[in-house]
Amino acid sequence: MRGAPPAPPAGVTYEKDGPLLRIVGQFRGFVSGPRELGLEGGELDRLIARQRDFFAGRGEAVEWKTRDHDSPADLTARLRAAGFVPEDRETVLIGRAADMAVREPVLPPGVTLRRVTADADMRRIAAMESAVWGQDWGWLADDLIGRVAAGPDEIAVYVAEADGEVVSAAWLVFRAGTEFASLWGGSTLAAWRGRGVYRALVAIRAALAAARGVTYLHVDASDDSAPILRRLGFTAVTTTTPYVWTPDDRDRP
Repeated sequence: MRGAPPAPPAGVTYEKDGPLLRIVGQFRGFVSGPRELGLEGGELDRLIARQRDFFAGRGEAVEWKTRDHDSPADLTARLRAAGFVPEDRETVLIGRAADMAVREPVLPPGVTLRRVTADADMRRIAAMESAVWGQDWGWLADDLIGRVAAGPDEIAVYVAEADGEVVSAAWLVFRAGTEFASLWGGSTLAAWRGRGVYRALVAIRAALAAARGVTYLHVDASDDSAPILRRLGFTAVTTTTPYVWTPDDRDRP
């Protein structure tokens, strides 16, 4: 699941730097490596610095995705020393798609689920996410639009709506050549939390995954979502923490 998705959106490129996968052209850069990087000490410091300096040259932030069971053990300390800052830790959970698909979506009165592909709907999702997180998530609309255009069979995007308003949204990402698909999104407006909307979005995506022959579902879950997923039968296997380097004005071209 650490490899690159097979169909990059327009303007997005995949690059290799030693053991790393580097994704360029998204709202911020992205770096990920295998469980064992195979580098230590000064070699590892130079690899980290190259990623930072590469995106500094573009005037862009970059996320280095780490997992708790990765090695070497001092990777995160070296990332901090290079100016990378940890964001919120998430729990990686795995569940069987067929087990999650047996639960019929139960929604509050007036709420409906709909699979969407139109650009306008992706912008509505981004507006909802911006309201949830109190930040400008406009980049998400471009990201989803590009991914649907590049690989319409690789991603399924759903919205939960009430009175024409998007109250939650989530997407399912398939990974050809594996037994896995990933659940992403799931943010819900505060007034609609605790009413079964998130669970319904899990169920409808699990049903699609099972119908497509997927065995397992994978989620990088926030502290809000992880307890719900555990109750549904998901199992925690590790944690993941994004380490982010952000340029200041002096670094921008």
